[in-house]
Amino acid sequence: MKPKVVSFEDKNLREAVEQELDYDPTVPSNNVGVSVSGGVVTLSGFVDTYADKIAAEKAVKHVCGVKAVANDIEVKPPSEWIDPEIAAEAVQSLGRNVNVPGARIRVTVKGGWLTLEGKVGWGYQKEAAERAVRYLAGVRGITNNIEIEPAVSAADVRTKIEKALRRSAEVDAGRIKVDASGDTVTLSGNVRSWTEMKQAESAAWGAPGVRNVVNLIEIV
Repeated sequence: MKPKVVSFEDKNLREAVEQELDYDPTVPSNNVGVSVSGGVVTLSGFVDTYADKIAAEKAVKHVCGVKAVANDIEVKPPSEWIDPEIAAEAVQSLGRNVNVPGARIRVTVKGGWLTLEGKVGWGYQKEAAERAVRYLAGVRGITNNIEIEPAVSAADVRTKIEKALRRSAEVDAGRIKVDASGDTVTLSGNVRSWTEMKQAESAAWGAPGVRNVVNLIEIV
């Protein structure tokens, strides 16, 4: 079998990603492996917390030229936490966060993997709930099954998102098309960076009643 040939572009991108991981103080880069194929970055290795895993992924996505990230990093906490302890800490953390309607969210934990369920009125509340438990000790992963209750018409949703995109200094709204059907928003068009794409997605999630965002925006 012939050895796999790594393109010049992928080699340069891997070096840029490794430098970004080393530069970011929130990432334990010594334990993270990097491989690149066609602009797709795969992360491997082991970290102590789920927050470390997410921090590595975020750092990579800020590197110019990255098209997608496969995060295969495994979380191995330095000390074992039992599921009831993790669940209790999660409930307390959700209760302390003013952006989270904690009484409407259910928490289950199995093998360190935390699942969030329930219903909220806004996309930012769903995201805030996940952030509230992301940094807890013993958490190996999170599944966010929180649902968002529809509150406004599809036309109102589209209008609100389009206005939010025009207000954003980091997004060229003229290059993005917004379609709304029921509680689902579809974004299309092209942008210059992953950060700009995620800003557009965040604007879509910020509209009341949005339960699903289909992001078809391309990075060019």
